[in-house]
Amino acid sequence: MTGTHGSTAVSRPAGPHGTALLQVEGLTAAYGPVRALDGVTLSAEAGRITAVLGANGAGKTTLLRTISGLVRPQAGRVSLDGEDITRAAVEAMVGKGMAHVPEGRGVIAELTVDENLRVGSLFRGKVAKTEFDRVYDTFPRIAERRHNPAHTLSGGERQMLVIGRALLAQPRILLLDEPSLGLAPRIVAQIFGLLRTLVDAERLSVLLVEQNARSALSVADVGVVLNLGRVVVTDQASSLMADEGLRHAYLGF
Repeated sequence: MTGTHGSTAVSRPAGPHGTALLQVEGLTAAYGPVRALDGVTLSAEAGRITAVLGANGAGKTTLLRTISGLVRPQAGRVSLDGEDITRAAVEAMVGKGMAHVPEGRGVIAELTVDENLRVGSLFRGKVAKTEFDRVYDTFPRIAERRHNPAHTLSGGERQMLVIGRALLAQPRILLLDEPSLGLAPRIVAQIFGLLRTLVDAERLSVLLVEQNARSALSVADVGVVLNLGRVVVTDQASSLMADEGLRHAYLGF
């Protein structure tokens, strides 16, 4: 193809890297006659944030829902650490090392922060106090409000709570859908900074879906740009940030 903005996906070197923890190959999914994903291929490695970017309707949320089993693909393959999980049951994904935080910051409003975390940990049986302490150490703001009802939290604090709840599953890969939605830029920067620190410290792999491309690229290692269900380009986040033509064409800044 000519340039970076044609119909054929471009995959540029994303820097030194090892074996992918998550591998998505030729993933196709549809809602009735509408094809939401059209042969999507990407990978995510441990200790790296892979940002999936694109406009509304690009297929970003469908991609996460298909990876986590909420949507069944028409074609393609999803593997986690070499294991084919394409047809695995949704409830089995946590045991395999995947946690999915969907858009919307779903908390149980009447329960306290601490109770929300405990409800989220029920599927694991007994969870050590040290694991709760780790979540509170990562997100000091919710530690300060651990005995407050969740409905008293700000939007940013709710986002920290749902991410913390997902971390109690001790995932190897975290799927995050639009965590910045509706939040002030200062809070977005704080949450993304905490996420970056967590990834660097624990070699967690994060697949981050975001419409706020500028913020996502500021903390990501690799960026994948989707357009109408197809991968347009995969490259280092810093290279995508520097590509003014691509940013204007697909990322809106």
